[in-house]
Amino acid sequence: MATNKTTISIIIVNYKSWHHLQNCLNAINKITLNSISLEVVVIDNTLDAIKIDEFAASYPNFNFYLNSGNNGFANGCNLGAEKATGSYFLFLNPDTIIAKEPILEMYKAIANSPNLGAVSCLQKNTNGSLEKSIRFFPRLSTLFGVFRALFKKRLYKSIRKEKNIMYPDWISGAVVFMSKTWFDKIKGWNEDYWMYFEDVDLSKKIRNSQGEIALLTNTYIIHDHGGSSRINLKTAAITKLEVIISKHVYLKNHFKGFQYFILQTLVVLNTIINKIILGLLGLFLFFVPKLKLQFILLQKVVNYYFLAIKNNTWLSKKSQNFKKNR
Repeated sequence: MATNKTTISIIIVNYKSWHHLQNCLNAINKITLNSISLEVVVIDNTLDAIKIDEFAASYPNFNFYLNSGNNGFANGCNLGAEKATGSYFLFLNPDTIIAKEPILEMYKAIANSPNLGAVSCLQKNTNGSLEKSIRFFPRLSTLFGVFRALFKKRLYKSIRKEKNIMYPDWISGAVVFMSKTWFDKIKGWNEDYWMYFEDVDLSKKIRNSQGEIALLTNTYIIHDHGGSSRINLKTAAITKLEVIISKHVYLKNHFKGFQYFILQTLVVLNTIINKIILGLLGLFLFFVPKLKLQFILLQKVVNYYFLAIKNNTWLSKKSQNFKKNR
């Protein structure tokens, strides 16, 4: 599939999603695009050399690389971009199924609009339902569910729509199409984030650089949502904690002064109150898995806030930038 001059590099970061990855690569293997050359770059954060060798043998036209560790999605995407040779990057989750049409539509949108920093498309779950497509940057009016409900009409009116395209604040990292030019301009994905909010941050950096974020409404991919994260209680606790951590990191990266202080304080208070209530229920009703998860999460949240004060950083210990600054 790859030629000496690659047009589009499809970059996939994998972590223990072997079954989904196989389905994803099988779908890509069927795609033929006239005059547009593709390459596939798979970055494995699992560090399973045996499995990667098996995949490399099954898909000899694709490129497989082992990361140095489970360094997170942003780090894997940046490594994939380093290995890629295309003029355009399509960052794709391993638990997705993509066809020829969405690739062509996203490519045409980007190629015809230099000011378009990144584009995505609709995502359908395996049951045929559409995932939410309108997403808003975190701020006071969107940070909590009650605020989003109060400002719902105003928020949705702010989203510009045209024929077959809309312009949300940010697009999901499950499918992101952008030019190498724009990738280099914003210096890639922010490795402050280990998991979650890296796609929000990417979109925000594009907006801050006067670029646009777009979502195509006339084409879609299939997304078996959560195929690489929601496995068991321990994994669920880690991923839910990372959502909280990454929210704090995002606020640190994009707000200043009094507004920053208010937003961080509100998130801390909301998180602590919520987790104490649900965590105590989980202590007594530990036989209910969802409540037991909340008790585990309460302990992790308390530990995180203690370490955030001790280390003077909101970053996750798993973040590459946390490790670099130690």
